[in-house]
Amino acid sequence: MTGRERRYGLFEGGRPLTQANAFLDALGQRGLSRFTLRAYAFDLVRFYRWLYATDRKLLELTSADLLAFIASQREERAAPRSINRRLSTVRLLYRFWTQRDLAPGPGALAPAPHYKGPGADHNLGVHRLRRRAALALRVREPQLLIEPLSPRQVRSFLRSLERYRDLAITHAMLFCGLRSKEVLELEVGDVDFAEAKIRVRGKGNRERAVPLPEVLAESLRRYLALERPTRPTQPRLFLVLQGRRRGQPMTAAGLRGLFRRRRRRPDLRIANAHRFRHTFGADMTRAGVRLPILQRLMGHADFKTTLGYVRLSLADVAEEYRRALAQLAQRYGKR
Repeated sequence: MTGRERRYGLFEGGRPLTQANAFLDALGQRGLSRFTLRAYAFDLVRFYRWLYATDRKLLELTSADLLAFIASQREERAAPRSINRRLSTVRLLYRFWTQRDLAPGPGALAPAPHYKGPGADHNLGVHRLRRRAALALRVREPQLLIEPLSPRQVRSFLRSLERYRDLAITHAMLFCGLRSKEVLELEVGDVDFAEAKIRVRGKGNRERAVPLPEVLAESLRRYLALERPTRPTQPRLFLVLQGRRRGQPMTAAGLRGLFRRRRRRPDLRIANAHRFRHTFGADMTRAGVRLPILQRLMGHADFKTTLGYVRLSLADVAEEYRRALAQLAQRYGKR
């Protein structure tokens, strides 16, 4: 077994996935986070499971073979977004080993040419677009509208919290838009009370600074003074407060448990960690925060990701509609 295989340990059917492990090793050398590498690894295991089951070989694949892979993923009820991510992973793996893109092959669908008009982007309209010969094979992804939490749901959730630690975690997501991973990786030194800011380590090891609102600062002060175990050698901000792991860094499972216990209540069934981040994006949009500012606050590399967070919810549309109707009623009067 090679060092790469020992490092990533990807096996399928008792066989080491040497090609996949070498690919992951190259990605690791580029400095990708372990969470990103783990996502690639899961996709590769699923791909090789299909590859072995259909007696195909990576270096002999064509785009037509990807259609069969898509069909198998649909049979497994994989989400369209997951399928597209796995297709991208397969194309990267193939390019890594062949230094070329997948050939179309007989029976492959040729995606339509990519053209979005004579120049400006339809969202921002501030830069020219380069024309591309063709799009990569993808599955159509439905536009999912994620409803933010209502003020009543937020208040109900906050009232259910019994620890300052849990309150500070929720405030960090609700008022700063932090991801679960970003919350867990915060260190004590990342919080600057004097300058009222927090240093956040986002996706791709990109760092950003976000303002520290007073409501979060107050819950953090109480957590640090009254609850956080005294462990000078542990830099992580949020620690386990009881049990055998007291004083150890809080885990992703522990964070999920914090929200899972409260989601058993009928009025809080949708109150997961990411929903609080989405609520932050919606609230900032309602307050008139401009897209570039919100993109920076949320740590998005692509503005299109931010646009997905700021789509108006059904409640927003209904409220604006009612307001417009009230104005129309005053303008035209009742007969």
